Amino acid sequence: MKALVVTGRNQYVLKTVPVPEPKEGEMLVKVEACGICAGDIKASHGTARFWGGDGMPAYCEPPFTPGHEFFGRVAAIGGKVPGDFSVGDRVISEQIVPCGECWYCKRGMYWLCDPHNVYGFKYYLNGGMAEYAILPAGSRNYHVPDDFTLEQGALIEPFSCSLHAVRQADPHEGDTVVLAGAGTLGLGMVQALSQRRFRQLIVLDLMDSRLRLAKSFGADEVLNPSACNAVEEVKKLTGGVGCDIYIEATGHPAAVQQGLDMLRKAGRFVEFSVMSGPSTVDWSIIGDARELTIVGSQLSPNCYEDVISSLKKGTTRTEGVITHRFPLSDWEEAYRVAQTKDAIKVVLIP
Repeated sequence: MKALVVTGRNQYVLKTVPVPEPKEGEMLVKVEACGICAGDIKASHGTARFWGGDGMPAYCEPPFTPGHEFFGRVAAIGGKVPGDFSVGDRVISEQIVPCGECWYCKRGMYWLCDPHNVYGFKYYLNGGMAEYAILPAGSRNYHVPDDFTLEQGALIEPFSCSLHAVRQADPHEGDTVVLAGAGTLGLGMVQALSQRRFRQLIVLDLMDSRLRLAKSFGADEVLNPSACNAVEEVKKLTGGVGCDIYIEATGHPAAVQQGLDMLRKAGRFVEFSVMSGPSTVDWSIIGDARELTIVGSQLSPNCYEDVISSLKKGTTRTEGVITHRFPLSDWEEAYRVAQTKDAIKVVLIP
């Protein structure tokens, strides 16, 4: 089969490799599509967050095949697997394969598993940028409806991350929520938020095309910070008080200060992104000045089934989110396009 293989830092090559054989408790999946995540892009740049440096340990362990946003059909099964799967079924797996033994796993917080093995970053857990992929024993797998489009299947993973972030935000009736970033994850958050009851949703992005899509998905107000003073506008829309909840989904350090500036006292800041660099802020704003609550959001625990159900009902939509598709052979161009302003979600079709 063809597979994109990472042999080291900044060393990516398309190779012909043997099709893996599923061992006991494993499933072999014929990949239908695999999205390119911001984490995949940052890893391809050789950033310290993934490859070590600047005081950070290396997360990547080559050689490996990248890609954790993939789904496909079961091609073979090794012995018994949980979940009543059969050859020919469509299937998707959560990004993380928890160890089941660490402090977090034993307390039900599997998404924070200490080894933190996510598909597509380690030699023993290859991802979906290949014609076939193995879902190992211990993976958390779900049925994908046969009538789902490629767009629906490919967006289950990112939209599940979006849903978890919204649950971390926990908006209530009367709240004003500001969401910074209308990329794939942000657009998933817009839709997850639109299914909850609160006062208003304000979406920020530097691209008007993404703001228009956010508006069509349920945003009440949209603002382009390059065309206005977003902090002042949010203050105007909230009677001078500031927003109740701010969700950071841009990955840009400047968005952190922006959020702190527009949150009201006792507001809630949800940090979602993998940052492009460090952000320095005056922490007294969080404590002494305004008593803010800072909450993180990681992966998508207990969200896949709800997202699949929402996609099936049509309450979560996908049109316009996947902007580009490429065959696996064009992976270099796909990675390049994924970093351009015109792209929202780029997928590879093995």
